[in-house]
Amino acid sequence: MKKLFASKYWWVPVLIVLVGINYLASQAHFRIDLTQEKRYTLSAPTKKMLRELGDQVTVTVLLDGEMPAGFKRLANSARELLQEFKETGKANVQFRFQRPGVDPADSTSAFSMDSLMRMGLKPTNVRVKAKEGEGEEQRYLFPGALVSYHDRVIPVDFLQSTKATDGDPFSTLNNAEALLEFKLAHAIQKITAETVPAVGYLLGNGEPLTYNVYDLVERTLKLNYGFGFVPIDSVNVIPQEFNALVIMKPTIRFTEAQKLKLDQYIMHGGKVIWLIDKLDASLDSLMRKKSDFVAFDFGLNLDDLLFRYGVRINPDLVQDLQCDRLPLVVGNMGDKPQMELQSWPYFPLLASYSGHPIAKNMDLVLSMFPNSIDTVKATGVHKTVLLASSANSRSLSTPAIVSLNSLKTEEDVKTFNKVNIPVAVLLEGKFSSLFTNRLSQASMDTLAGLYKQPFRAAPVQDNKMIVIADGDIASNIVTQTQGPLAMGYNQFTNYQYANKDFILNCIEYLVNPSGILETRAKDYTLRLLDPGKVEAEKTQWQLINIAVPVLLVIAFGFVYQALRKRKYQ
Repeated sequence: MKKLFASKYWWVPVLIVLVGINYLASQAHFRIDLTQEKRYTLSAPTKKMLRELGDQVTVTVLLDGEMPAGFKRLANSARELLQEFKETGKANVQFRFQRPGVDPADSTSAFSMDSLMRMGLKPTNVRVKAKEGEGEEQRYLFPGALVSYHDRVIPVDFLQSTKATDGDPFSTLNNAEALLEFKLAHAIQKITAETVPAVGYLLGNGEPLTYNVYDLVERTLKLNYGFGFVPIDSVNVIPQEFNALVIMKPTIRFTEAQKLKLDQYIMHGGKVIWLIDKLDASLDSLMRKKSDFVAFDFGLNLDDLLFRYGVRINPDLVQDLQCDRLPLVVGNMGDKPQMELQSWPYFPLLASYSGHPIAKNMDLVLSMFPNSIDTVKATGVHKTVLLASSANSRSLSTPAIVSLNSLKTEEDVKTFNKVNIPVAVLLEGKFSSLFTNRLSQASMDTLAGLYKQPFRAAPVQDNKMIVIADGDIASNIVTQTQGPLAMGYNQFTNYQYANKDFILNCIEYLVNPSGILETRAKDYTLRLLDPGKVEAEKTQWQLINIAVPVLLVIAFGFVYQALRKRKYQ
């Protein structure tokens, strides 16, 4: 070894070793995630999906160039995540960063701002430095990405339906970081899937087929799943080819024969989303009558069935001080009414407090005249509250009177003293049939022989269903000028709530066995500096960070010189 380094060509083997180490490092990457929330560790379902990709997927992130610090951090997080995707998916995952429309030679410049907005990506107006030494300029950012596979492209909006705490942009971007893995992994899974689950829309009990469910049927179910209508009175049994069934705002009483079909569909493994309005209360009723009205019970005859599965929808209306706003008449000027946006407690803004991945880190969900839900004992069934009211809510028992002036006095406000009233509940486990020991032998023989669906008192495996005590969560407003709007959109405030994402997440959780939705449960802790401590201890930390390194260098110099002097004296 000494002879080697004594040679004038000693640098050759050193160079070879360094090149070898760099080559090995380029081929094998690893890192240890020491963060408490494991933010740099991909979930097992994401890794499995990436390893099973059959062809190349390209992700174009539309965050590049000068941008505010928060968006730059979001872009860096996306870069690190996609690098992890690439290392897992190898050559089948490619990514790049692009500022839309900047480089005409680049193929992605075809995605102009107009085309990106038509695809569903929403721009964010920010102020950035134009050039070094110059002032600031307004610029539109598209905090999102385009996922391409073969000849298909789907958009991913990083900020869509992301929860914000009191309008805090830091928390919004932090929650967007937490959802990056889910949004990108879900988009890749969706665009590469060869088959899609089938979702049925039940008909026969007054379920709407108007433009008020246009967004649910045409833009949500048909766009993302195999879809079909299920007329309950025209089928002997509900086909098991449907992975899930949506029961949307029925208004006509269910017969025992219809309930048996639903019960056996569930016992044979079918998933159901119940969107039930127990009371007849709607915005249309309010607009037609222009005054107070009484919300009566529809009498749907579903109480015993849902009770058997573990929940009870109460005949009441939930009110909340955390609510949406509507234009209400506050006075008159001459013969013209004066309108003003007023908070209306009958339209609560619901949130998730359970941390379940269906609704975690999600913006508020708009409801209209919701009922409350109680969970009841059902052996083998686990219940999780997905959506609930705030800490300042109340419920009005039937016959509930809907009043335009619901908040009249300060004393009335004090009655909003209930906390987190459940409105949407997830049920998981082995349900038991309502019709156990109630069917005749002839009926059971008919089910098994003629309809090829033998009666089951319980499912073979654990099953799932979601009960939502407000059908308006999945309905949309229709205007004369714009037609059907998106579900959860307030045309008066131009604010989009997270209703569509909530419904999609509910369906995904029921029909997608991959577990990709579990990545929504990730939590990114926002560790910001304490402004008070920063101001009080600023000088101290400046000295530590500036003076201490200089003193260490000087001390090292003195020690080094002392050692040399002792050695060569």
